[in-house]
Amino acid sequence: MRGSVTVTMAAPPEVVWDLVSDVTRIGEFSPETFEARWSGGATGPAVGAYFKGHVKRNGVGPVYWTKCRVDQCVPLEDFGFTVVVGDRDVNHWRYRLKAVPGGTEVTESFALETQAWSKLYWTLLGWARGRTNERGMRQTLERIKAIAESADAS
Repeated sequence: MRGSVTVTMAAPPEVVWDLVSDVTRIGEFSPETFEARWSGGATGPAVGAYFKGHVKRNGVGPVYWTKCRVDQCVPLEDFGFTVVVGDRDVNHWRYRLKAVPGGTEVTESFALETQAWSKLYWTLLGWARGRTNERGMRQTLERIKAIAESADAS
């Protein structure tokens, strides 16, 4: 009920951080979330800030909005958020940045909340969804990498 992908980018952590923590740019990177906007008065990344993500599941549908809460926000190191449905935490997404010689190692991960419904879902469909998530995370990170390594990072 979890997975991760790591990609090394030839860009400094400052550039990568600006990309992964600006949820309004997620539509440029994600194969499923095609837009997002800060909500509840939030204007940028901070622990406790909320945003809404507009999702097209598996890139084909259904299409729906998610409510997300920022849970980790350590500039240049760690940006994480939780997808919330009603009053329940459902899925945790995280970007961890690590400065390495010549750039930044970025790990994107997800961890589905362990609840009765998620255990059943993961047992029946988890193998497929896990692969879809890992492909999507790799695609997201490769798109971020292309922008971070270009002159057009801002």
